[in-house]
Amino acid sequence: MTRQQAPTLRTVAAAAGVDVSTVSRVLNSGARERERWAGPETVERILRAAAELGYRRNPHGASLRTARSHLVGVVVPRLQDYVLATIFEGVDQAAAERGYAAFVTNSLDDPAQREARVEQLLGRRVDGLVLCDARTDDPLLRMLDERDVPFVLALRTSGDHVGAFADEVLGGRLVAEHLTELGYRDPAVVAGPGYASTANDRLGGFREGLRARGLTLADDRVVRTGFDAEAGRAGVAELLAHGPAPDAVFATNDFAAIGAIGALRDHGLRVPDDVGVVGYNDTPLADSLPVPLTTVRSPTLEIGRAAFTVLERRLAAEPCESLSFTPTLVPRASTQAVQR
Repeated sequence: MTRQQAPTLRTVAAAAGVDVSTVSRVLNSGARERERWAGPETVERILRAAAELGYRRNPHGASLRTARSHLVGVVVPRLQDYVLATIFEGVDQAAAERGYAAFVTNSLDDPAQREARVEQLLGRRVDGLVLCDARTDDPLLRMLDERDVPFVLALRTSGDHVGAFADEVLGGRLVAEHLTELGYRDPAVVAGPGYASTANDRLGGFREGLRARGLTLADDRVVRTGFDAEAGRAGVAELLAHGPAPDAVFATNDFAAIGAIGALRDHGLRVPDDVGVVGYNDTPLADSLPVPLTTVRSPTLEIGRAAFTVLERRLAAEPCESLSFTPTLVPRASTQAVQR
């Protein structure tokens, strides 16, 4: 019994009635680039012939011929974070649909590790990068620009670099509106680190929302910590060590909010009877806590998918701009109308 020979670019070209070089360019290009090499009808004919013949692209050989690997590197602070994991899932989905493979690595928000991991990805000849850990002042982005490395941002903004983001300022304003409508008048914020645009924009939007209602957020009502539960616990401990308890706490991350709830409990304060608490990101835990958490939801899967879309446009040298998504407030039992 003879083994059937696998179809080649030449057999696809013969079936489609075009040159082998045209077939190679079309089949080894992303969906947005194919019409650079052939008209829409020819592209369709090539794709149909390849599918009918069962042609399978050889990524190793293709990368040698086209200098494209069809690999995308994704850098996140921590993949264990639900939001970042979901963003990567979105990137991976969109990449796979376009014939790419996505690889993820953790930077732990450490500049040295971040640079090393980026170099490792570039050493694997990725076509481009999706960076989810951008910093407000970011020398790594300047270095990538100088080296003409295609990259986009996701989640965190930095300067005028393009990417896919939620409107974090609006998210902060939504929290302020919610708390003031319920009657809270002395809120505090457990904010994330100053190098993260997400923390800064959520805090800025919250301040704007309070000012629009005639309230001011005092500097001593803001503590800078991190985004995890221990940071939330430490933030509340710092607030309570320097003054009376606020009537509400806005933590710029759900896990920080969970830590904040624990710290309030340790100090004999009940949520929401004594202090209301609001988180951010609507992680799966938020609705499953003993007191379900009021929070802000962003379409993180869509942000990841959009980030790849922007990157693909950059790889095709097409004009591209950032894509923005609208967050929504999800009210739950951790906030309630204040009785005065």
